[in-house]
Amino acid sequence: MTLSFTYQGSAARIVFGNGTSGDVGKWVEALECRRALVLSTPHQASDAQAMSKRLGNLSVGTFTEATMHTPVDVTERAVARAAELGADCVVSLGGGSTTGLGKAMAYRTDIQQIVVATTYAGSEVTPILGQTENGAKTTLRSPKVTPEVVIYDPQLTLGLPVGMSITSGLNAIAHAAEGLYAPDRNPMTTMMSIDGMRALKDALPVLIDSPHDGAAREKALYGAWLCGTVLGQISMSLHHKICHTLGGSFDTPHAETHSVMLPHTIGFNASAVPDLMTPISDIFGDATPGQALYDFAKSIGSPMALSDFGLSEADLDRAADIATKNPYSNPRTIDRTAIRALLQDAWSGTRPPY
Repeated sequence: MTLSFTYQGSAARIVFGNGTSGDVGKWVEALECRRALVLSTPHQASDAQAMSKRLGNLSVGTFTEATMHTPVDVTERAVARAAELGADCVVSLGGGSTTGLGKAMAYRTDIQQIVVATTYAGSEVTPILGQTENGAKTTLRSPKVTPEVVIYDPQLTLGLPVGMSITSGLNAIAHAAEGLYAPDRNPMTTMMSIDGMRALKDALPVLIDSPHDGAAREKALYGAWLCGTVLGQISMSLHHKICHTLGGSFDTPHAETHSVMLPHTIGFNASAVPDLMTPISDIFGDATPGQALYDFAKSIGSPMALSDFGLSEADLDRAADIATKNPYSNPRTIDRTAIRALLQDAWSGTRPPY
C-alpha cells in the first residue's frame, strides 16, 4: 500500500465529559477573558440567562437572537451588542445556529469563542462559516472562526427532544459520509468517519425509547464530535452544496434538510466510488449506501421528504439551477438533469435507486 497525505488536527481545545459545562468560567479565565457574552437562540434564552448568572462577574449579559443559517443582519446586531457591553469573548450555548453566530462574530472581530454544545451539529469544531444574506447562503473557511474551546457535556443533551436528536445525528453522519470520498481525505479522517458513524448508528435507535439513557447520549455526542472534526478537515461536496442551497434560498430547516437529503446524495456519489463507500453499507445495512441510509433514517423516525417542509415541486427547478452553479468538488460529475431527478426523489420521499 502506498500512502501520500497531509494532516493537521483542529486547533480547538476539546473538553468532553459529564459535568464539564460547570467549568465554563474556568475556560473564560484560561483565555484571559473577563467579560463573556452568552449567546443562544430565543428557545434557549432561559438557559443562556442561567449560564450568565452562574458566570457571575465574568459575564456581561446575553444575546439570544441566534437563528438558522446565520443571517448577516442578526450577526451585525450581535456584534453591536458585544461592542456596547465591552465583551472580550462569547460563550455559544446550543447547536449549530448559536455556534454559527459566534463564528460569524469572530470572523468580523476576532473575539474569542467558547462553545457549549447541546446538539450533534458538529460545526463547533470546524473552520467553516455559512451565512445567509439576500436569500442566498455562502460558505467560507477561515481559522478565525474556529472556536478556542469546545465543551461537550452529555448531561446537557439529556433533554434534547427525540426528533431533534435524530435529525441532528443524521446531520452529523452526513459530515462523515462525505469525508469518505473527499479529495483531501486522509487515513485519520477516514478512521474518524467510520468510528463517528458507527457510534451514532448504535446510539440513535436507543434514544427513541430511552431518551435519557446516559450511555447512549454520551456515545451520540462522541460520534458527533468525530463527524464534525471530519467536516472541519475535508472539502465539502454535493450533499452540503444542496443542503446549503435549500436552507439558504428556501429556508428549509437545517438538520431536517440534511436528514432527508443524506440517502440521496450519498447514493448518487456511491455509484461513482463504490469501494470508498463500503463502510456505509457495513455499518447501516447490507443494501447500497444510499438505500442503507434511507432504511436507517426511516427506522428511527426521520423526516423523509422535502415536501414536508413546505417546499413545492415547482421550487425544484430553481433549486437544481442553484445547486449546479459553482458546484463543490464531487466524485461524480454533476449535471442539472441528474440533480433535478435526485431532488425529485428527495421531495417525494422515494427510496433512492443507488
